[in-house]
Amino acid sequence: MRIFYASDTTPNPFMGLESNIWRNNLLLPMMDLGHEVLEFDYDMSETFQKLDDLQPEIKAFIDENRPKVTSALLDQLKTAHRKKPVDLFFSYFYDSCILPEGVDEIKSMGITTANWYCNGLNMLRYVSEISPRYDWCLVPEKDRIQDYFDMGARPIYCQEAANPDFYKPYDLPVEFDVTFVGQAYGERPQIVRYLLDRGIDLKVWGPRWGDTGAEGVVPADIVAGPLEDLDLVKMYSRSKINIGFSSVWQPVDTGERILQVRLRDFEVPMSGGFYMVEYIEELEEFYAIGEEIVCYSSREELADKIEYYLEHEDEREKIRKAGHERCLRDHTWQKRLETSFEKMGLPGRGKSSLFSRFKR
Repeated sequence: MRIFYASDTTPNPFMGLESNIWRNNLLLPMMDLGHEVLEFDYDMSETFQKLDDLQPEIKAFIDENRPKVTSALLDQLKTAHRKKPVDLFFSYFYDSCILPEGVDEIKSMGITTANWYCNGLNMLRYVSEISPRYDWCLVPEKDRIQDYFDMGARPIYCQEAANPDFYKPYDLPVEFDVTFVGQAYGERPQIVRYLLDRGIDLKVWGPRWGDTGAEGVVPADIVAGPLEDLDLVKMYSRSKINIGFSSVWQPVDTGERILQVRLRDFEVPMSGGFYMVEYIEELEEFYAIGEEIVCYSSREELADKIEYYLEHEDEREKIRKAGHERCLRDHTWQKRLETSFEKMGLPGRGKSSLFSRFKR
């Protein structure tokens, strides 16, 4: 199958790092499946940073920029299609990335269209305009499937995963008791503070830990900046315990915490790390809880289990290995994409592996 792929390289362009998270997790597994992949040759970083059209300055940027991106995309895609028919247009796009008419024009060429999006629980409005125009929407949030149907879209449930060619164990000294790699927001600084007060030796890496709300709560000496992609993967091997947070949003009007299965829930075990994350019922569909990963339901339980597993290395090692084996068996992007393509009526696998970066 011949695929034209379009996205920014990272979900976090604001961090200012050279990151290829989405290429590592989406584009490269398509190649591994033997498909011919052409990549949209366009710098999408600013487009991915300016999404909120409720802000006048950002809306003005979107109104000017979206037609430009759409025109460049159609130009490159049409040229590629003339050379040899493209079977699938696959994107990670927001409304701000493409005009709905642009999606329609791609479909008019006989090309199947699919959009992957993983922030639907708290930011579904950012794709509400374009989603109904795609043939398919790949959705990792089960609770949003009906919302996609309600807006006239055709969702396919596709949970996140990890590419084992990139996320893998490294033979490195284990230097840290407990680590977290990710942004500071919501309740995270307060939980980190609680763990420190319990006497747990914890280090965190990521942006915004010095922002208002985190500054003064989390001491500067346990905080470091964002990690490059490979350093992030290696950190999972350098830590006895890697922790994760499942809360992604807490609306002011209801105060109800929004929980979601995250990319990290597959990255850490795939990288061979011991993983401890807040319990969500959906996690039981992917792991044997307590045997392949460990879950907690409160900060007190998190601290108790950290202390327990730091003292019981044999149990920790058994769970770590089992989690890694489960990910290799069931939770690769290669398997997720192959299944999704088959649901679309497309070939799950190709005959050969070929990658080329398309240039006009």
